[in-house]
Amino acid sequence: MITVYQIVFKGKWEWAIFFLVLYVPCYISILSIVFQATGSPFIVSIFQYLKEFILLLSILSYLVFQQNIFDYPFRIQLVDKLFLAFYVLCIGFLVLPIGDASFVVKAQYFKNVLVMGLVYFLGRNSSLSDREYRSLFLIVLVLFLSAFGLNIIEKLAGIHFQNMTGYAQYNRVINDVEPSGNFGLTWTFETQAGGMRLASFFSDPLELASSCLFGFSVGLIGYLTSKRQQSWVFIVLMLLAMGSLSFAASRASFGSFFIMLCFIALIFRLYGLIKFGLLLFSAFVIYVIGFASDEFYYFVVDTITFENASSVGHVLAWLEAIDQMVAAPLGSGLATSGNAGGVTDELRIGGENQFLIFGVQLGVVGMLLYIAILFAGIWTAVQAFRKADDTHLARIAFIAATTKVALLLPLFTANAELYAFVSWTSWWMIGLSVKTYNQCVPKTMLSPSSL
Repeated sequence: MITVYQIVFKGKWEWAIFFLVLYVPCYISILSIVFQATGSPFIVSIFQYLKEFILLLSILSYLVFQQNIFDYPFRIQLVDKLFLAFYVLCIGFLVLPIGDASFVVKAQYFKNVLVMGLVYFLGRNSSLSDREYRSLFLIVLVLFLSAFGLNIIEKLAGIHFQNMTGYAQYNRVINDVEPSGNFGLTWTFETQAGGMRLASFFSDPLELASSCLFGFSVGLIGYLTSKRQQSWVFIVLMLLAMGSLSFAASRASFGSFFIMLCFIALIFRLYGLIKFGLLLFSAFVIYVIGFASDEFYYFVVDTITFENASSVGHVLAWLEAIDQMVAAPLGSGLATSGNAGGVTDELRIGGENQFLIFGVQLGVVGMLLYIAILFAGIWTAVQAFRKADDTHLARIAFIAATTKVALLLPLFTANAELYAFVSWTSWWMIGLSVKTYNQCVPKTMLSPSSL
């Protein structure tokens, strides 16, 4: 209610980010609990579309409260142009009779794809006070403290939180997905050897793991830019993120963690992190060889040698998607690949690689546009970090760049834009970083029209 009040009556459309950071991580858990308590798909749908309602309300608030909106000086930057081109292509695939999906199904899928552009737009037009920035970082700290605390309870009790929220029943009735695996949830909640993979209140262990990369980045830049007597808070945040990452047991996110450390060390000239990363990697190797259980040892070996069933599954899905892209390089239509709402088993082609998902649906051009958006966004965020005078804006740019780099590997192994918390929050930060970059660079160095 506070968020709605600020957005509707105060014109603070930026407050949508507070709602997203608090609501989206618990989204599936909230839907499961609501369905378990009410048994009503209609009531569930109210909570299901609450996030889209807040985003739409924020856009309307921007339009209403923006003074002289028709005289607004648009200064379009490269990332903006790429986003516009991407969505023009998406709209073309939506309205044209391309693919086997119905218009309603395509519209539902387009809505999911559109959200990342909306949160980016809000970031491009956000202005928070120092107090609001501090509140945002505090919320992130509390979020990961809560997630890790719940992970500890799950581990000690030997039961997934999702077994108590009605996750399986919600999936069966609302999503038409039957329970699977040894824990009555889905196979995602266990390792190849049958061990528990925990998700806390996130939708699944993979989303928790990817979100932990974001949490570690927040903790690291907070530690590097805080006074020594305050830095312990951010050290705690980094430890919490790493703890939850270990409970989630995601191979892609473990690899991404080291990729992120190398990127930070090289791009931001924090070379001490390379030593830290090598130390962690050496400790991990020693643990696997000398102290790990046989179950974990063979889990690691099978992953490296691609003998793990999950790894083989990724490769087969990639090959299927690539084969379809060769057959239809101009695209097979929206809602024909991936795991988002509207993509049925009958239409699904591939689906375990975000780049190839867009490649199958939107063709080679669509895939290249998405890749260009990612790398242009990362480059702009790095430049914004280097040029920003405001500590909060520099922090946001650092988190945006490092999180997007860390997500590159999960994007190869999953429909990772569905990880709403880390995806939407980082796109909002990319948008704010683009705004920061435009404010730091003289207008003569930018294109004639930059937002």
